[in-house]
Amino acid sequence: MNAVQVLRNFINSGKILVAPGVSDGLSALLAKQAGFPVLYASGGAIARSTGYPDIGLLSMTEVCASISHIVNVTGLPIIADADTGFGNALNVRRTVLEFERIGVAGLHLEDQTFPKRCGHLDDKTLVSTDEMCHKIRIARSSLSNPEFVLIARTDAIAVEGFDNAILRAKAYKKAGADMIFVEAPETIQQIEMIAKTIPGPKLINQFHGGKTPVVPLPKLQELGYCVVIIPSDLQRAAIKAMQTTLSAIQQNGNSEAVLDQLVTFNEREKIVGTAQYFAIDKLTKT
Repeated sequence: MNAVQVLRNFINSGKILVAPGVSDGLSALLAKQAGFPVLYASGGAIARSTGYPDIGLLSMTEVCASISHIVNVTGLPIIADADTGFGNALNVRRTVLEFERIGVAGLHLEDQTFPKRCGHLDDKTLVSTDEMCHKIRIARSSLSNPEFVLIARTDAIAVEGFDNAILRAKAYKKAGADMIFVEAPETIQQIEMIAKTIPGPKLINQFHGGKTPVVPLPKLQELGYCVVIIPSDLQRAAIKAMQTTLSAIQQNGNSEAVLDQLVTFNEREKIVGTAQYFAIDKLTKT
């Protein structure tokens, strides 16, 4: 069964799915080894992994290069952040064709203007509802696999208010989106209202420190959400760990003070499968 069908089956199962955000092959491998069956290729985390903020500075080809590593080393269904499609409807067409070609199982498009910014930052601007619906229709018609999961995201709560966000979400569903992602609800009541008023599968973004309250998983499933993404927690954890280790190296000239917080040399090589690669090399020589 291919990754697209696996993701579609997960969504149709009625069980809630948690997809941690990954930004490169290593974080994706770690998430796979932790037992997660589906991963989220976070556009924000990918941007920050290159040293840039999540404000639309990376090109589509740069993002695809990172996502292709995630797909190739895990073989898991990947839900990818396609931002605004990196431009107008024609850019959307190229974006979805490229994302499908590199093997992602689903993607989300958002209704911000290009270049976009992180959904939990202020001063966002939106394209019109009509333009976004046109992008969704172009995306849907460009995909070769009808089971590919097309997710429409709206950032309208912070720009036009909650009621307009609901209206946009319903329009995007009608335009051909399989799943709706209303970004950055600010209260439990808004989270509940999204679940109640928007038909079909819904995705929610959950992380501490943003605009959206963190809701227990059983409650989200009870409300009817089917996918939970946690975009940047792995990266935030890695940043903190690297800062701690760098501080130790700066003070002592080595990392001995934090040695108990580091994986061993052998553990590191096991994570990336060094022995398996050597075994393949030996087979080719016999």
